Amino acid sequence: MALDGTWKIDRNENYDKFMEKMGVNMVKRKLAAHDNLKLTITQEGNKFTVKESSSFRTIEIVFELGVTFNYSLADGTELSGTWNLEGNKLVGKFRRVDNGNELNAIREIIAGELVQTYTYEGVKAQRIFKKE
Repeated sequence: MALDGTWKIDRNENYDKFMEKMGVNMVKRKLAAHDNLKLTITQEGNKFTVKESSSFRTIEIVFELGVTFNYSLADGTELSGTWNLEGNKLVGKFRRVDNGNELNAIREIIAGELVQTYTYEGVKAQRIFKKE
């Protein structure tokens, strides 16, 4: 799949407003805007492995398409949800454990870049990665 590979953060669009809506405090938002995030994505059938490496943490997330799993954001926010493949897009539908609000995510390749789009309570943000 086109998402396979190692991706380095290049730029963010509206990410600060998104994090603010998520309830992330200003100090953590400023740090997250410069987290040097790197993603390594591999797919084997319906199983994905995503290694996230940033200034804050390094973790490995393993999930299967359509199977509910739990995930913690870097700020500690707990989520539960699924990823599914819709055409060439990975589409994630998650709920916050603390308040039940929905967080949607899309990972797709646009013009050779990995674009992650997040939507939470009407606020949309993107993180754009370049292949290493």
